[in-house]
Amino acid sequence: MERRQFLKGSALAGAALAFSRAQVWAKDADARIEILLEEPLGEISPNIYGQFTEHIGGVIYDGVWVGEKSKIPNQYGIRSQLVDMMKQIHVPVIRWPGGCFADSYDWKDGIGAKRPRRTNFWEVDHDALRLHDQGPQLFESNEFGTNEFIRFCRLSGAQPYLAANLRSLSALDFDHWVEYCNSPAGSTTLAEMRAAAGFPEPFNVRYWGVGNESWGCGGDFTPEAYASEFRRYSEWIPRYGVDLQLIGSGPSDNDIDWTHRFFQQIYSDRPYNNPSFTGWSVHHYAWNLSRGKTRDWVAGKGDALQFDAVDWYELLRECDRMEQIIHDQWAVMGQYDTQHRVKLVVDEYGPWYREGTELDPTHLFGQQITLRDALATALTLDTFNRNPEKVSMAACAQLVNNINALFMAHEDRFFATPNFHVFAMYAAHQGGQALRAEFSAPEVQYMRDEQPARFWGLNGSASRKDRAVTLTIVNPDLSKTVETQIALRGAAVTSASGTVLAAGDMHAHNTFDQPNAVTPATLAVAVRGDLLSVSIPPASVTRLDVVLG
Repeated sequence: MERRQFLKGSALAGAALAFSRAQVWAKDADARIEILLEEPLGEISPNIYGQFTEHIGGVIYDGVWVGEKSKIPNQYGIRSQLVDMMKQIHVPVIRWPGGCFADSYDWKDGIGAKRPRRTNFWEVDHDALRLHDQGPQLFESNEFGTNEFIRFCRLSGAQPYLAANLRSLSALDFDHWVEYCNSPAGSTTLAEMRAAAGFPEPFNVRYWGVGNESWGCGGDFTPEAYASEFRRYSEWIPRYGVDLQLIGSGPSDNDIDWTHRFFQQIYSDRPYNNPSFTGWSVHHYAWNLSRGKTRDWVAGKGDALQFDAVDWYELLRECDRMEQIIHDQWAVMGQYDTQHRVKLVVDEYGPWYREGTELDPTHLFGQQITLRDALATALTLDTFNRNPEKVSMAACAQLVNNINALFMAHEDRFFATPNFHVFAMYAAHQGGQALRAEFSAPEVQYMRDEQPARFWGLNGSASRKDRAVTLTIVNPDLSKTVETQIALRGAAVTSASGTVLAAGDMHAHNTFDQPNAVTPATLAVAVRGDLLSVSIPPASVTRLDVVLG
């Protein structure tokens, strides 16, 4: 059976016409992709390629922060190798300090010379029991606070995105955090405190999350109660000329009821007209690989390294739910926010497995990252690219030593995971004009609990910057090389080149001892008139760079 993916509207008739031009397609091709250069979808926000850092396990301590006195190469205590690698993929924005950690965090603990030690939010997690009540993973030293995070952002070239504590701090504390970050030099006592720490000039932080997971660890609110708190926290905030962007705490997965009731409360009873409210957070983790047998958070998880072919496809299927989540949430929001001023911010996403593959016992929720995770991340980024008018920002969870990480580090050892290579391959999409593209390929067929199951054969996204077109493609099939032809309608092709991330083993992953086990390679692309021909390997992520005439 053949599947066609249409990346704009209901263009069935146009697609049928395009694919019916039989004279331009080779008969022996397995799949066809058509890029319509004259049908742009909107600009792909660079912020879609953001990252997330939370004070959990080894993300901050052992990952980002090594300390200024460390023998590990660092810049002001921040791991130099991490900063250098982040620059390579042009990380646009970093979210901090959580996550659930933010819901018990007092920003005032993380400034000044003498900083108190506090109990970390994650001390209560069952996975933390193996640490025997020791270490910064359980007891927060506050060595890494607002000043250090801003410096991390500046070193890596990213914008800061701060998550405010709505569960356990007051609205006034939120105001004061904004004041500390953004008030002009010498203007307030908090500005003087900032200057005393070596930062006289304001940080000019634009992006602020008003709470986090307010349906759960962020307060266990009802949507109506959270809407009331959101109004209170966002009604008056000092601005100092900064264009503040406020992001509301949206649903877990595709909880339409949460979004419907929040927006109804905000827009219907007493209409809310704050122009700074521009983002609605969505969190989606691919965690349940039980195939419907359980909804238990622990029992439903799979293993990061020990999995079979069915687990491979089921994990990708769970990640692929992102497309439906985006469309459903967008439709609900549009019932109230008819001008769609508020965009979706997917600031936590990725696979989440059971414990057991962390590289050090202190790395809570640490897990190895395989080729499977690279495909999962790539298909998610393609989904964002295909919906540029809906998704304004996203943050992969998390950056280092954690779920879906781009990097692994412990003491003086460091390597990049396959996810880093995906972000490097996809970086060219940032700021590009998303293009309508159509994919036609045989579906993958496999047995799922003795029942036949299907998954799409090829999918991806396309974008353009002047004469350069970037096409990214995911082939989820574990066994089949897909002979693919690609047509670009609307301009002549001058040249094309390809890059592919693949491996002979679906469990392939990088380690401290073998940091280059999974790395990109060159992929041959043939140019014949207005057609490109390429053999896409099984279980792979491909990027094609096309130069137009």
